[in-house]
Parts: sequence; structure tokens; C-alpha cells
Amino acid sequence: MKEGNFIDYVKLHVSSGNGGKGSMHLHREKYITKGGPDGGDGGRGGHVIIRGNENLWTLYEFNFKRHIKAEHGGNGGKQRSTGADGEDVYIDVPLGTVIRDTDTQAIIDEITENNQEIIIARGGKGGRGNWHFKSSTNQTPRYAQPGIPGEERDITLELKVLADVGLVGFPNAGKSTLLSVITAAKPKIADYEFTTLKPNLGIVKYRDYQSFVMADIPGIIEGAAEGRGLGYRFLRHIERNSTLLFLIPCDADDVIKQYEILLDELRRYNPELLDKDRVVAISKSDMLDQELQSEQQEELDAYFDKIPYLFISAVAQQGIAQLKDVLWENLNKKPI
Repeated sequence: MKEGNFIDYVKLHVSSGNGGKGSMHLHREKYITKGGPDGGDGGRGGHVIIRGNENLWTLYEFNFKRHIKAEHGGNGGKQRSTGADGEDVYIDVPLGTVIRDTDTQAIIDEITENNQEIIIARGGKGGRGNWHFKSSTNQTPRYAQPGIPGEERDITLELKVLADVGLVGFPNAGKSTLLSVITAAKPKIADYEFTTLKPNLGIVKYRDYQSFVMADIPGIIEGAAEGRGLGYRFLRHIERNSTLLFLIPCDADDVIKQYEILLDELRRYNPELLDKDRVVAISKSDMLDQELQSEQQEELDAYFDKIPYLFISAVAQQGIAQLKDVLWENLNKKPI
């Protein structure tokens, strides 16, 4: 998925460096015409290392550079001098990046901490020089080891946004509007579906200088788990959220049915998502008069028995403070 500079999925071909060759040098100097072997070892090939960087938020730079190659190790020299090690190549990625083997789709590892390092392609060892092979029966070995070749592999980097609260809802449910009101983020807002084509992050300021991070995820449509609409490309961003905030507009044909469709899409994508804490916000509630809201509330009270829900309006600034309280309580409640 991409919009502007936001790239959250790239395929790379990485190659580590070959090990340098061992030297077959024989010691020679004035008055010593038949010295023994003194060939040095080859240097190690450079590694390809993936490193977490908390200052990055996208995989944009790899949109133009898909082949990453480390330096080869230097060859051994005379007087048992070891060749230089090949320079390692670092691939800096945002926190929340999952590394997969492109061929098998198996997860290799995940980057979740700043400066966390994973050697994704190990450089080849340098070959040993001929002085290692000197023996009583072979005083002047004229052979040395070649270096071990480096590794080549295809990997896929997938970014999963790290946020405390993830906004879940159908397109045009008011998620971007809520994010713009409750945080300092400035997402694109318009009155048509799929305005949001990339996750937007914002910091919600709470009482006593405390805060938490909220993510506006592109809208879900029925069949998203099978790849319809923006498909699983955005559903993976929900996996790292501690609390899921379901946003359903009050003018929906059936609020409960919309909630159940959203829940079913999450279940079909990854059943473990249903274990996360949930909060339901009925958005655009400034469109309801007191009588209509009371009617809707009676129905919702019976359905949302153990899940907190509330009526809000981002435009009219109604219920925003209460929403922050509920989210903060969910994020900081003690485990049972």
C-alpha cells in the first residue's frame, strides 16, 4: 500500500560479501631465498544487517533501491597479514517491521526496538593462508583456502504500524475527522469513501501531560480479509494496537450489524485480534435528537453488555473527553 511517501511493503534482494582468499605467499628476503610459508588469511565478507530506527515511519527509500549488496573480504597478504573484512551494510527500518522470506513467506524476525539488529545475510568466512598447512612432511605448502561465498536471498519487509489505539470502521465513518480533532494529526478528509489510503498516526494528549498514540487505519469493507478493497494490506496494521476503537456512524442502516461485519472481518483475518480490548464509538451523534439517541441507546445497552460504548461527535466536540477517559482506562487497566 502506498500514498505519497508512505510505503509499507517492499521486496528486496540481499547479498552478503564473499570471504577473501587465503594467501600462498612464501617468505623471501635478502639472504633468505627459501623461507617458509607466510601467507595470511582472507578477510570476512560483509554482513547485511537490518536495524531498527525509531525515527523512521515508512519503507519509502527501498522503493528505488531493491538490491542490497555488502562488500567482499580482502585477500590475505604476506607476513601472515589478514585481509580486511568487508564493510557491513545496514538496512534501517521503522519499528514494527516484519521480515519474511519471499520464497516461503515464513517470518524470519520482527523489528520492535530501536537499534535492534538482525543479520539477514551473513558474510562468508575468509580462507586460511598457506602457513596454516605447514607440517613436518610439507614445509612449503603452495596452496591456501579460497574464501567462502556470501549468502543471497530474497526478503519481504512488511510494516505494521505501532500504536496504542487503532481506529476500525467502514470507509467514511469519520475516523480521519476524529483523529484530526483528538490529536494534532492532519489526515486527508473528504466526503467520499477511501479518503484514507495509508495509516495516519497522532498523539492524543491526556491529563497530567500523559499521552497515547492513535492510528487511523484505512476503512474496512466486507470481504477485506479475502483481499477486497484495500484487503489484508491494511488489516495487518491493526495487529499491533493494544485497543481497537470501532467507529460506527449513527446514521448507519444497522449499527449492530455494521459492528458484527467489522468483527467478522477481523476474525477471518486473524482470530487473535478478537482478544484485544474493544471500545465502540457511535460517531456523528450530533445528527440525533435526544429521543432518537435514547431509542438507539436502549438497543445498544442490551447488545454491548461488557464492551464500553459511547456517542460522540468529532465535529461538534461531543463526548471527546469521555472517549479519552475510556481509552486511557482500557490502556492502563491492570491485568486480571
